[in-house]
Amino acid sequence: MRRVTAAALLLAAAAGCSTAPAEPASGPSADSTAASDKISWGPCTDIKRPDGEPPARQDASVRCGKLAVPLDYAKPDGEKLNLALIKLPSTGGAGKRLGSVVFNFGGPGASGVDTLDQAAKALTALRARYDLISFDPRGVERSSGVRCGDGAEMDKFVALDTLPPDDETDRQVASANKRFAALCQQNSGKILPYVGTVNAARDMDRIRDAVGDAKLNYVGMSYGTQLGGVYATLFPKNVGRMVLDAPLDPTVTFEQRTLAQTRGFQKAYESFLRACVKETCALGKDQATAHTNVENLLNQLTAQPLKVGNRELSQGLASTGVAAALYSELTWPFLEEALGAALKGNGEALLYLADSYTGRSPDGSYSTQMTSFPAITCVDTAERPDEATLRRTEQAALKISPLFGSEGSGGLCRVWPAKGSDEARHVDATGSAPIVVVGGKGDPATPYEWAPKLTAQLKTATLVTYEGEGHGAYLSGSKCIQGLVDAYLIDGKVPGKGTSCPAA
Repeated sequence: MRRVTAAALLLAAAAGCSTAPAEPASGPSADSTAASDKISWGPCTDIKRPDGEPPARQDASVRCGKLAVPLDYAKPDGEKLNLALIKLPSTGGAGKRLGSVVFNFGGPGASGVDTLDQAAKALTALRARYDLISFDPRGVERSSGVRCGDGAEMDKFVALDTLPPDDETDRQVASANKRFAALCQQNSGKILPYVGTVNAARDMDRIRDAVGDAKLNYVGMSYGTQLGGVYATLFPKNVGRMVLDAPLDPTVTFEQRTLAQTRGFQKAYESFLRACVKETCALGKDQATAHTNVENLLNQLTAQPLKVGNRELSQGLASTGVAAALYSELTWPFLEEALGAALKGNGEALLYLADSYTGRSPDGSYSTQMTSFPAITCVDTAERPDEATLRRTEQAALKISPLFGSEGSGGLCRVWPAKGSDEARHVDATGSAPIVVVGGKGDPATPYEWAPKLTAQLKTATLVTYEGEGHGAYLSGSKCIQGLVDAYLIDGKVPGKGTSCPAA
């Protein structure tokens, strides 16, 4: 069951024709900012699965490597940072290989090295024509990953309760945010100013040059859509075939993002409950009863967490577990089992879902998922909301959803030790090759309303609509979406205006 759930969480994190763009080409680019170092490829020795354990069997053809890039692009000959990369070599032979496709699976903070290795089977058709490449962006995992305290400190931070929504909870959250930010500065202060999306986009151009491609062919998911949009803004002439799945609108404020995502998760939660009660549901006989039981469970956990071995399932962790499973319909059956077991006093499965989301391994160590996310998010905006804005945001979010309403990430960015810039919030890919944007109607994390907005901002993009549930469409199991995306990446067939695909 754990293996199935981990795979489902991967798929959750990781979603007519017009004139085709020019064929991908290899060779140096005239628009490269600087000559890149070479990548020294070798065997992969530290791949991890979502539970923190190594794969049962590693594909011997998969290669890992490092690429040195400037820590500060204002000082290109200064201190270097080593980016960790992974390559799944093309299986189609030299005569069929079209070049490379670079992936970013989102976050910000997801390890591209681990995730691409896990996603290999879902990308078989694409791998027949391309080398598949991903990387841990700067500030993530093996690429000088941001750390904010040891496992015990992280346990305290991620277990923090968000209920009840009163002044005492707000004080506890504010205190925890300050402690967390101070630990980030203490452990990773040197890199914090340099982990933003603009620098990550420059890194991708170095990767493109280092693998010998004249154009960057790219698939970005969730946050990866913002990274792709920024790349296309900085290097429009270097854009090859670019797909942006589960798009983020980079112009939204903290308040707008929080409210949109709260609506998205509440909608997904209600869809989950409706699906559950269509048959025998462990949560209740009808939707109202099921919701009441879940709500009562979370409220009870604020006063009395459930013991799980030598740990406890707090309300904060339980809410995280619920949200984690709402990213994909594939995990809804497991969420029903986990909540049903928790209602009976067993919180193990719900805690497992939370750990999968926060990047906690069984040994108590954490990946950088929860630390890279605020580091990149807070550097990518100059916005630092005041207390009145945070409370207004929280109150509006709680009206939308008492379960998922919060102040959002604005509270942590308010006390973040590194300054932010709005450069990554403005995208315009004028002059680039066609870009394909894929937005899902039932996406809880990047609501569909953001898809047409990003499409319009890019100027060179075409929107494809997915009518199904879940965060991201390309890896959702939709043959329609996968077919359209692969046809573009492999054959250059740009989907027609207004193209849509039914739910898988």
